[in-house]
Amino acid sequence: MASDGLILGFDTSAAHCAAALLSGDRVLACRTEDMGRGQAERLMPLLQEVLSEGGATWAELMRIGVGIGPGNFTGIRISVSAARGLALALDIPAIGISTFDVIDRLNGPDCVAVVPAPRDQAYIRVPGGTPELTPLAEAEASGFAPAFAPSPDILAQNIARLAATAPTNGQAPAPLYIRPADAAPARDLPPVILADDA
Repeated sequence: MASDGLILGFDTSAAHCAAALLSGDRVLACRTEDMGRGQAERLMPLLQEVLSEGGATWAELMRIGVGIGPGNFTGIRISVSAARGLALALDIPAIGISTFDVIDRLNGPDCVAVVPAPRDQAYIRVPGGTPELTPLAEAEASGFAPAFAPSPDILAQNIARLAATAPTNGQAPAPLYIRPADAAPARDLPPVILADDA
């Protein structure tokens, strides 16, 4: 397991674009930007800025850690796609890290991990349980002390820390979706394709 090389961790699972470059446990550079949209255009320049600030190049990276959610569907796909492409181009492992894993790292595995969701809801995971979407008020009134997702800079740093010691099983990172997408299939019937008998 690699733990002393350069690790780049990043996340766009919520209304932010966050990245951190670590060498071992030392943070060389970290940047976050609040943004409701535009992560697809901003992510790669932000990653380059973090590398430059840390005095590193893409070729020096040993691993990539990427936030896989839960959170915004489009945001998660942006980060995961970028991580998979970078891993392929750089021939290094990309490791998906959930926000729940970061919460556990910061608060211990016996916490009730809570990630805010739209419409006064939250993604929660009780110890040993399956993640679910529930009203935020229910999560707060569950009798357990909820442990919430950290700020984006702490999230990116801990994604990198967890990726540094995670086993590489060869599987590409994949989004962690807890609920189905809000998008619905098109209601229009598909066009009829006529055979060309001429």
